[in-house]
Amino acid sequence: MERLLPPITDSEFVIELIPQKEPFVMVDKLHHFSNNKIVTGLTISNKNLFCNNNIFLEPGLIENMAQTVAMHKGYTYYLKNEPAPVGYIGAIKKAEIFELPKLGSELITTVTILHDIMGVTLVEAKVECGDTLIATSEIKTALA
Repeated sequence: MERLLPPITDSEFVIELIPQKEPFVMVDKLHHFSNNKIVTGLTISNKNLFCNNNIFLEPGLIENMAQTVAMHKGYTYYLKNEPAPVGYIGAIKKAEIFELPKLGSELITTVTILHDIMGVTLVEAKVECGDTLIATSEIKTALA
């Protein structure tokens, strides 16, 4: 199931797709959705918990990738008219952070589903800022 859609930027709707709530929201747009891929966006604001001295820190990048996984589940359930499930990070593997973005930057996070079986999902994630790859990881999540 591929959904070609204009970017969803309604913050209230985006927050409904993930279990996290303000001030711990690290995604603010949905750019692309399919069964095995999602692309989200985040504009880094000075209200962000992980922004310090105008720099978005490593935990924010990891959480941004994890919340992109959560948004994939949340949008999948939204399409079925069911509430978004709560999940947990089971493991983070091969996390690499190449650069820390600045306040006001727009992050584009792409998550590709490698395996999704019995509520456990393994993904590859990458975060780009402009034309620069700034972070990658493999994340395993599990539904509660």
